[in-house]
Amino acid sequence: MNQIETKEVLIASVTPQFLERGVLWFQENVEKIRHAVQTEGFWQSNAFILEKDAEIKPGEFLRRLTDFGYEKTGMLFGKGEFSHRGNVIDVWPVNSDAPCKIEFFGNRIEAIYLQPTTRRQQQEQDNQANKRTRLTKTAGGLKKLKSGDYVVHVDHGIGVFRGITAKEVQAQKTETAFENLKLKIENSTKNSDEFFVVEYAPPRDGGEPDRLFVPITQERRLSSYIGFETPTVHRLGGSLWAKTKRKVKEDAEKVARELLKIYAARENQTRPPYQTEDPMEKEFADAFEFVETEDQTKAIGDIMKDFKKERPMDRIICGDVGFGKTEVAMRAALASVINGYQVAVITPTTILAHEHERNFKDRFQKFPVRVSSLSRLTPPRDERKIIEELRSGMCDIVVGTHRLLSKDIAFKNLGLVIVDEEQKFGVKQKEKFKDLRASCDILSLSATPIPRTLNLALSKLRDLSVISTPPPGRLPIKTFILPHSYKTFARAIVRELDREGQVYFLHNRIETIEKVREKLSRALSQVPTFDNRRSGLENKKIRIEIIHGRMDEKTMIRIMDGFRRKETRVLLATTIIENGLDFSNANTLIVDDGTRLGLAQAHQIRGRIGRGDNEAFAYFAYRPRAVTDRAMERLVALKEFEELGSGYEIALRDLEMRGAGNILGREQSGAINRVGLNLYCQILADAVEELKSKKDGENSGS
Repeated sequence: MNQIETKEVLIASVTPQFLERGVLWFQENVEKIRHAVQTEGFWQSNAFILEKDAEIKPGEFLRRLTDFGYEKTGMLFGKGEFSHRGNVIDVWPVNSDAPCKIEFFGNRIEAIYLQPTTRRQQQEQDNQANKRTRLTKTAGGLKKLKSGDYVVHVDHGIGVFRGITAKEVQAQKTETAFENLKLKIENSTKNSDEFFVVEYAPPRDGGEPDRLFVPITQERRLSSYIGFETPTVHRLGGSLWAKTKRKVKEDAEKVARELLKIYAARENQTRPPYQTEDPMEKEFADAFEFVETEDQTKAIGDIMKDFKKERPMDRIICGDVGFGKTEVAMRAALASVINGYQVAVITPTTILAHEHERNFKDRFQKFPVRVSSLSRLTPPRDERKIIEELRSGMCDIVVGTHRLLSKDIAFKNLGLVIVDEEQKFGVKQKEKFKDLRASCDILSLSATPIPRTLNLALSKLRDLSVISTPPPGRLPIKTFILPHSYKTFARAIVRELDREGQVYFLHNRIETIEKVREKLSRALSQVPTFDNRRSGLENKKIRIEIIHGRMDEKTMIRIMDGFRRKETRVLLATTIIENGLDFSNANTLIVDDGTRLGLAQAHQIRGRIGRGDNEAFAYFAYRPRAVTDRAMERLVALKEFEELGSGYEIALRDLEMRGAGNILGREQSGAINRVGLNLYCQILADAVEELKSKKDGENSGS
């Protein structure tokens, strides 16, 4: 391996300010940084320049790396790590694209080398690059694919995308290609100037791969491959693809029959169409204090169209946290109440029910709509009164947990059920939802629908509205993947407190959460750059409150209310904060072990911050010696999808990585792997339509 000897190297601490800057910024400002390290206190505490022949004890250097937030590992796999072997210390500065080797002779630096990344390091980087999303949502999306991504042609099977070529280039290739390359060109080329190039397996061992040129106008015949493993590339003209599709179709038909049984009851139910142009609806919409986004408007329109039909609605509203799903649900609730129905808003947790109760009561305060709530927080006397009001019809909207599904709860005229985060409920509750779907309008809210729900939407068995437009002024959440370090965590917390903000710190193990508070408090007390005057915490200890699911509900609500009032600056919590919390002043999230979270869950938790006007920062830490490839893949995907409105793509990526395409059983994962998720959903939808047509024909014949 060729090493490049250098006279000096800059090492910056793993601190938020530096992580935001990137390598290029350090390269462009090297002279200014060199001067700042010598003259400015912040830079002297957070960066240093190592020079050849400088006198420094190896132990002192190692301690400084640890103080800077660097993690000791056996081998370097990424920035922010170092290793130590005898008189050699390897370190990968956060401000560099390559690691460096520092050789000591006693207490003197004998040599400094910049090291090209090793094969394994490069492989890790390549793996991360190859794991980038291959998703498309609408026609035209294939143009966003990268060379090397897998695609599926409906007639020819799975191949490798090799870019887009112009008509003239394709014609020149065609004249000479048959010497060493078979080219199969689709029909209808007269009206196309560009072609998608798809590479297939060689027709014989040792031969050149076949290539298929698909006109842009034939794009609908191609789809990106989403599966749970690396697919087998097919051969052009072979029989394997036809057999594969036939087998997958048989599997899909079995699933379709089961799905139709589940949804047949809803299909046969009718109700009077809603009247949806009441003056109160316009007054309610005008009272909305924010600017309604385009996607919100469309989602509301979709619901109103559903209400005008005789068949009960079963719609999913998918949108990133903070994008206005609750407002859409409130518009639907009002329309239902105006038409004489009661509304139940069901949430998976008491905390989320408490938040929805506050929001619904605030929003409907000036309107003749009675809102109540039922959960374990409801006093017995109030509970009896609310149950009677539901039975008599005096209560219009009730917000609660699965308590609303209990046998003693009866409605006079329940018309709409709003389910927030349906995937969080247990099996019994989900069975109850199936019963409700047969008689009520159902509106499901989710930032990241579970794969099963998403599949049903894609299979045209449930309707889907996507809210991907961020509210005006909303900024993307800057996301960082970094080694575990309490010193780094403390710097990130101090940075947020310095701008009068608040912090979520997620540690998802109740047994050790108190120890984490102790370590975090200790690290915070040792941060050298903390400006007490600027943060307003002169001579005060930073208050860290703990919240987790084993606490009683009243204690949890008290702690959350204290956080809302800004009495607590740092909230140390388990994943209980995942749903429903809306604090615009909390704009830093630290997850001390991001590898323990699923992709969709991590994205949902990240959405707890960035809900105000300030830029938000999310830090997902990992322990280099314990991290698995699959866990790192999830974190890389989370970084890729840090843009606003990524919830839908996150859900699709979660499908890809969790192997959860089993709509009614895990055996469906194999079928999806063979043809890809997109084509599988298409085959399933076709099977459903075919079975529906047969059933309709039998009914009309009889």
